[in-house]
Amino acid sequence: MKPGRIVILNGPPRAGKSSIASAVQETFDGVWMNLGVDSYQQLTPERLRPGIGLRPGGERPDLEPLIVTWYAALYDAIAAHSRLGLNVVVDAVHHDSYSVPLGILPACARRLAGLPVWFVGVHCPIDVVLERRRTTWGGVGYNQDGTVADPVSLWHRAVHTPGVYDVEVDTSVLSADECAAVIRQHLESGPAPTAFQRLGSGLA
Repeated sequence: MKPGRIVILNGPPRAGKSSIASAVQETFDGVWMNLGVDSYQQLTPERLRPGIGLRPGGERPDLEPLIVTWYAALYDAIAAHSRLGLNVVVDAVHHDSYSVPLGILPACARRLAGLPVWFVGVHCPIDVVLERRRTTWGGVGYNQDGTVADPVSLWHRAVHTPGVYDVEVDTSVLSADECAAVIRQHLESGPAPTAFQRLGSGLA
Protein backbone atom coordinates (compact mmCIF):
# COMPACT_ATOMS: atom_id res chain seq x y z
CA MET A 1 0.00 0.00 0.00
CA LYS A 2 1.30 3.43 -0.95
CA PRO A 3 1.85 5.45 2.24
CA GLY A 4 -0.09 8.63 2.81
CA ARG A 5 1.71 11.95 2.71
CA ILE A 6 2.54 13.78 5.93
CA VAL A 7 2.68 17.56 6.28
CA ILE A 8 4.00 18.86 9.61
CA LEU A 9 3.32 22.54 10.29
CA ASN A 10 5.77 23.88 12.88
CA GLY A 11 5.49 27.35 14.38
CA PRO A 12 4.69 29.35 17.52
CA PRO A 13 1.18 29.63 18.96
CA ARG A 14 -1.10 32.01 17.00
CA ALA A 15 1.07 31.73 13.90
CA GLY A 16 -1.88 30.30 11.93
CA LYS A 17 -1.08 26.59 11.83
CA SER A 18 -4.63 25.44 12.62
CA SER A 19 -6.07 27.56 9.82
CA ILE A 20 -3.56 26.13 7.35
CA ALA A 21 -4.35 22.59 8.53
CA SER A 22 -8.05 23.24 7.90
CA ALA A 23 -7.27 24.60 4.45
CA VAL A 24 -5.22 21.49 3.66
CA GLN A 25 -8.12 19.27 4.69
CA GLU A 26 -10.58 21.26 2.59
CA THR A 27 -8.52 21.80 -0.57
CA PHE A 28 -6.08 18.88 -0.99
CA ASP A 29 -7.07 15.75 -2.85
CA GLY A 30 -7.62 12.59 -0.83
CA VAL A 31 -8.34 12.05 2.83
CA TRP A 32 -6.33 14.26 5.20
CA MET A 33 -6.45 13.55 8.93
CA ASN A 34 -5.58 16.39 11.33
CA LEU A 35 -3.32 15.28 14.19
CA GLY A 36 -1.10 17.39 16.39
CA VAL A 37 -0.91 19.62 19.45
CA ASP A 38 -4.49 20.87 19.41
CA SER A 39 -6.08 17.47 18.98
CA TYR A 40 -3.64 15.73 21.34
CA GLN A 41 -4.32 18.22 24.12
CA GLN A 42 -7.97 17.18 24.05
CA LEU A 43 -6.82 13.65 24.91
CA THR A 44 -4.62 14.82 27.78
CA PRO A 45 -5.92 14.94 31.37
CA GLU A 46 -6.58 18.53 32.35
CA ARG A 47 -4.19 18.38 35.30
CA LEU A 48 -1.35 17.55 32.88
CA ARG A 49 -2.09 20.20 30.27
CA PRO A 50 -0.77 21.81 28.16
CA GLY A 51 0.96 18.47 27.67
CA ILE A 52 3.00 18.47 24.48
CA GLY A 53 2.19 22.16 24.11
CA LEU A 54 4.37 22.99 27.12
CA ARG A 55 6.01 26.34 26.43
CA PRO A 56 9.79 26.92 26.45
CA GLY A 57 11.61 27.83 29.64
CA GLY A 58 11.69 24.64 31.69
CA GLU A 59 8.72 25.62 33.86
CA ARG A 60 7.34 22.06 34.36
CA PRO A 61 10.26 19.60 34.56
CA ASP A 62 7.87 17.14 36.21
CA LEU A 63 6.02 16.84 32.89
CA GLU A 64 9.07 16.40 30.70
CA PRO A 65 9.39 12.58 30.88
CA LEU A 66 5.72 12.34 29.92
CA ILE A 67 6.21 14.79 27.06
CA VAL A 68 8.88 12.52 25.56
CA THR A 69 6.44 9.60 25.74
CA TRP A 70 3.51 11.62 24.39
CA TYR A 71 5.48 12.78 21.36
CA ALA A 72 6.57 9.20 20.69
CA ALA A 73 2.94 8.04 20.86
CA LEU A 74 1.74 10.89 18.63
CA TYR A 75 4.36 10.25 15.95
CA ASP A 76 3.73 6.51 16.03
CA ALA A 77 0.05 7.34 15.39
CA ILE A 78 1.03 9.63 12.51
CA ALA A 79 3.17 6.85 11.04
CA ALA A 80 0.34 4.31 11.44
CA HIS A 81 -2.10 6.55 9.57
CA SER A 82 0.38 7.06 6.75
CA ARG A 83 1.17 3.36 6.43
CA LEU A 84 -2.56 2.70 6.05
CA GLY A 85 -2.68 5.11 3.11
CA LEU A 86 -4.14 8.08 4.97
CA ASN A 87 -2.66 11.54 4.53
CA VAL A 88 -1.88 13.46 7.73
CA VAL A 89 -1.51 17.17 8.48
CA VAL A 90 0.03 18.00 11.86
CA ASP A 91 0.06 21.27 13.81
CA ALA A 92 3.27 21.22 15.86
CA VAL A 93 5.19 23.45 18.26
CA HIS A 94 8.55 21.70 18.40
CA HIS A 95 11.25 23.18 20.61
CA ASP A 96 14.02 21.85 22.83
CA SER A 97 14.02 24.59 25.48
CA TYR A 98 13.03 22.39 28.41
CA SER A 99 14.87 22.25 31.74
CA VAL A 100 17.32 19.99 29.89
CA PRO A 101 17.46 19.25 26.13
CA LEU A 102 15.25 16.28 25.30
CA GLY A 103 16.04 15.77 21.60
CA ILE A 104 12.38 15.21 20.78
CA LEU A 105 12.37 16.50 17.19
CA PRO A 106 15.18 14.20 15.92
CA ALA A 107 13.55 11.26 17.72
CA CYS A 108 10.21 12.07 16.08
CA ALA A 109 11.89 12.31 12.69
CA ARG A 110 13.33 8.82 13.13
CA ARG A 111 9.84 7.46 13.88
CA LEU A 112 8.72 8.60 10.42
CA ALA A 113 11.75 7.19 8.59
CA GLY A 114 10.87 5.94 5.13
CA LEU A 115 7.59 7.87 4.95
CA PRO A 116 6.88 10.93 2.74
CA VAL A 117 7.16 13.84 5.19
CA TRP A 118 7.21 17.56 4.41
CA PHE A 119 8.37 19.71 7.34
CA VAL A 120 6.86 23.20 6.99
CA GLY A 121 8.05 26.25 8.90
CA VAL A 122 5.10 28.52 9.67
CA HIS A 123 6.44 32.01 10.36
CA CYS A 124 4.70 35.10 11.66
CA PRO A 125 6.32 38.30 13.02
CA ILE A 126 5.95 38.69 16.76
CA ASP A 127 4.02 41.98 16.46
CA VAL A 128 1.38 40.23 14.35
CA VAL A 129 1.19 37.37 16.84
CA LEU A 130 0.72 39.88 19.67
CA GLU A 131 -2.10 41.58 17.79
CA ARG A 132 -3.80 38.20 17.31
CA ARG A 133 -3.40 37.46 21.02
CA ARG A 134 -4.91 40.84 21.91
CA THR A 135 -7.85 40.19 19.61
CA THR A 136 -8.47 36.75 21.12
CA TRP A 137 -7.49 37.15 24.78
CA GLY A 138 -7.14 40.87 25.46
CA GLY A 139 -3.77 42.16 26.68
CA VAL A 140 -2.04 38.78 26.99
CA GLY A 141 1.49 38.90 25.65
CA TYR A 142 2.91 42.06 27.21
CA ASN A 143 4.71 42.77 30.47
CA GLN A 144 3.52 45.69 32.61
CA ASP A 145 6.21 47.93 31.11
CA GLY A 146 4.90 47.27 27.61
CA THR A 147 7.69 44.92 26.55
CA VAL A 148 6.97 41.52 25.04
CA ALA A 149 6.33 38.88 27.70
CA ASP A 150 9.06 36.28 28.00
CA PRO A 151 6.95 33.23 27.01
CA VAL A 152 5.94 34.89 23.74
CA SER A 153 9.49 35.86 22.81
CA LEU A 154 10.76 32.46 23.96
CA TRP A 155 8.40 30.71 21.54
CA HIS A 156 9.70 32.78 18.65
CA ARG A 157 13.32 32.04 19.48
CA ALA A 158 12.90 28.36 20.29
CA VAL A 159 10.35 26.94 17.88
CA HIS A 160 12.36 27.58 14.70
CA THR A 161 15.60 26.07 16.02
CA PRO A 162 17.40 24.58 14.10
CA GLY A 163 15.18 25.94 11.28
CA VAL A 164 15.58 23.03 8.85
CA TYR A 165 12.49 22.89 6.61
CA ASP A 166 11.28 21.65 3.24
CA VAL A 167 8.84 24.55 2.86
CA GLU A 168 8.43 27.88 4.66
CA VAL A 169 5.42 30.21 4.70
CA ASP A 170 4.66 33.55 6.38
CA THR A 171 1.08 33.99 7.55
CA SER A 172 1.48 37.76 7.87
CA VAL A 173 1.62 38.06 4.08
CA LEU A 174 -0.26 34.94 2.92
CA SER A 175 -3.73 33.71 3.85
CA ALA A 176 -4.24 30.17 5.11
CA ASP A 177 -5.49 29.13 1.65
CA GLU A 178 -2.45 30.72 0.00
CA CYS A 179 -0.11 28.96 2.42
CA ALA A 180 -1.84 25.67 1.65
CA ALA A 181 -1.41 26.34 -2.07
CA VAL A 182 2.34 26.89 -1.61
CA ILE A 183 2.58 23.60 0.29
CA ARG A 184 0.51 21.76 -2.33
CA GLN A 185 2.83 23.01 -5.08
CA HIS A 186 5.81 21.55 -3.23
CA LEU A 187 4.02 18.24 -2.76
CA GLU A 188 3.09 18.03 -6.43
CA SER A 189 6.12 19.44 -8.22
CA GLY A 190 8.79 20.45 -5.72
CA PRO A 191 11.97 18.58 -4.87
CA ALA A 192 11.72 15.48 -2.70
CA PRO A 193 11.53 16.39 1.00
CA THR A 194 14.72 15.93 3.01
CA ALA A 195 14.28 17.90 6.26
CA PHE A 196 13.14 15.01 8.46
CA GLN A 197 15.79 12.71 7.03
CA ARG A 198 18.47 15.27 7.91
CA LEU A 199 17.01 15.91 11.36
CA GLY A 200 16.71 12.22 12.15
CA SER A 201 20.25 11.43 11.03
CA GLY A 202 21.80 14.33 12.95
CA LEU A 203 22.91 16.13 9.78
CA ALA A 204 20.79 19.24 10.44
